[in-house]
Amino acid sequence: MLTATPAAAPVVRIDRLWSIFGKGDAAFSVHQDLDLTVQRGEMLALVGGSGTGKTVLLRQILGLTQPARGSVTVLGRPAHELGGRGAASRVGMLFQHGALFSAFNVLDNIAFALREQGTLPAAVVRDAAMVKLQMVGLKPEHATRMPADLSGGMIKRVALARALIMDPPLLLLDEPTAGLDPHGSDEFCALVRQLQALLGITMVMVTHDLDTLFALSSRVAVLAEKKVIVTGPPAEVARFHHPFTEQFFQGERGRRAMAPVQAP
Repeated sequence: MLTATPAAAPVVRIDRLWSIFGKGDAAFSVHQDLDLTVQRGEMLALVGGSGTGKTVLLRQILGLTQPARGSVTVLGRPAHELGGRGAASRVGMLFQHGALFSAFNVLDNIAFALREQGTLPAAVVRDAAMVKLQMVGLKPEHATRMPADLSGGMIKRVALARALIMDPPLLLLDEPTAGLDPHGSDEFCALVRQLQALLGITMVMVTHDLDTLFALSSRVAVLAEKKVIVTGPPAEVARFHHPFTEQFFQGERGRRAMAPVQAP
């Protein structure tokens, strides 16, 4: 007798999430009954207008903010159980502007989370950091440079290496190509695609850049009206009838970014 193979559990499951800030009469909600799942190995892009809570949602997934109502489950556990240092080994985070420690050189920035665990010899930590340094396309001689001496593209690469030092199964990216010129953005997107294929990592990305969205995402979730109003492949979401999607995807920039996708 044949039995169905159970579907793999999603990496992220968000059920009826409410995110509320303030107290009493000053309280306001950013999310109401928001539902979202992220499957293993996919790259999900979160898009939405200003104030729709895209970064708040990343913080919920990281466990830095607890739901007022509803639940956020990451890798089978409540996200708040991953909060703080415990999240580093399970969820990597690439911040918008890199957020490197200015007093640490490149190698020490990359090694930080692994060194803080205090479970491995210093030589092993250093070797692991060097592997990640070269994995993101930097050279060994860059290891001793300070953040102030790095270009914007190099800062992004160091921050990505730091986010991957613990080999997390889930990586969150907040505006990964912000501040990069078009060439630098294309190179960084190519690097992220390469690393996802190599590592099989699941990624959730917040971006407003359409070129980055189409270059990287396998699925898009649109935040509006305090919830996710549609999810799907980028080309399908672009055809969804809603004021935000029509403005975002069908404007001049959107049509230009979609042209390679729509070409025969």
